[in-house]
Amino acid sequence: MANSKYEYVKEFEVDDKLPLYNWIVVRIDGCHFKRFTTDHGFDKPNDECGLNLMNSCAAAMFDRFADIVIAYGFSDEYSFIWKESTEFHERRKSKILSLSVSFFTGVYIRNWEKFFPKNDLKDTPCFDARVICYPKARIIKHYLEYKQTDCHVNNQYNTCFWVLVKSGKTVGEAQKFLMGTHKKEKNDLLFIQHAINYKELPAIFRKGSFVYRKRVEETVKLDSNGRPILRSRNKVVVGHDDLNDQFWKNHSYILLKKKI
Repeated sequence: MANSKYEYVKEFEVDDKLPLYNWIVVRIDGCHFKRFTTDHGFDKPNDECGLNLMNSCAAAMFDRFADIVIAYGFSDEYSFIWKESTEFHERRKSKILSLSVSFFTGVYIRNWEKFFPKNDLKDTPCFDARVICYPKARIIKHYLEYKQTDCHVNNQYNTCFWVLVKSGKTVGEAQKFLMGTHKKEKNDLLFIQHAINYKELPAIFRKGSFVYRKRVEETVKLDSNGRPILRSRNKVVVGHDDLNDQFWKNHSYILLKKKI
């Protein structure tokens, strides 16, 4: 009740508004997902159905939150970039964080059966999240490039690790074998000893997944002469691109900063 003697309790609430005109990154990570994926029989080192489930959750985030401009994910994590001008819930960190991770988790559970129709959900998946602010689009680009590099390094190591384990080595032996090895040595291990060309592995494993909106023309109906009537619209797409200068040249609209 307003103006009651108890209203003073509101004074303890902390103002958690994020700084204006900063790009907001919400990074969502699977919590104890090593155990979760093992219990549910995920393929190692990569489970394509599991990755596509994560991608479906990311695409749903775009439908739910209009101010997300691009997202990048690999393994059990996803980073969502919110436009620097967003006023969503007055830029309150707690609101953006809690709504993002709760919605993502809910979609993950709801879509589980679609991607794993023969594998019952035995436990409740859990995700944690954090918020980071960056003042410039250039830094956002560097953040995403860093994440894609992280994807490559982790995936190459995990691919080698599981090849060794599946060929008979213990976990400890595989870790010791790979200790101190570099990119070329790992590629040689896969190709020479196990006939695996790392560059030919699916791009979703090596490069991760980008989700963004793309302007496309689609047929909405046919006219009286049977000719298609086209309409432009923004479509949420999932890609597995190299994040380089050409990517940003082709998608320069994604990180356009709003004029103040």
